[in-house]
Amino acid sequence: MERLICLGIGYVFGLFQTGYIYGRMHGMDIRKHGSGNAGSTNALRTMGVKAGAITLLGDCFKCVIAVLVVRGIFASRCPEILPLLSMYAGFGAVLGHNYPFYLGFKGGKGIAATAGMILATDLRMAAVCLVVFVVIVAVTRYVSLGSLVVTVLFLAGLVICGQIGEFGMAQNYLFEMYGVGLLFTLSAFFQHRANIKRLREGTENKIGLKKKEA
Repeated sequence: MERLICLGIGYVFGLFQTGYIYGRMHGMDIRKHGSGNAGSTNALRTMGVKAGAITLLGDCFKCVIAVLVVRGIFASRCPEILPLLSMYAGFGAVLGHNYPFYLGFKGGKGIAATAGMILATDLRMAAVCLVVFVVIVAVTRYVSLGSLVVTVLFLAGLVICGQIGEFGMAQNYLFEMYGVGLLFTLSAFFQHRANIKRLREGTENKIGLKKKEA
């Protein structure tokens, strides 16, 4: 039951669609422009740097806040599985971001929300993921590629930290945590399936260049 509650809490926070709300405040529906995505990359491309930064921060920290709320509720009730419950909250935020019911289940791709989960999990892991992301995007100019690599790094980081005792949970709970972490990665790859196809074909949109297609 605790897991479902945490998933639900995360979903509610994930419903805060920063890019969509920012766009509406400026007289546009971001989902009808650019890639049609409500995330930070499309906000950057269609509304500018300020909009992209605000969307990134909003989508990132809604996940952080969801995790903090769950930790506040369950810290004394379920301390032995608190990191696991935090993961459920984070994944709920990704689901809320990707599939907001009030927008016809059409939201973003969950990368900024995943970044929030990484930040809430371990600052060292977040720093490594940030450096890798920046280097990949700087070299290739593919935001999608950097995003996908980060989700894989996050999963790897979870396993490494878990196996060296960073989370202080029993092995069966750790395995469950790794499973939820895998869902973050699979979700990102599913949401980026069109980007992956374009990457393979060499037609993916590069940051800083005019968008070729929606």
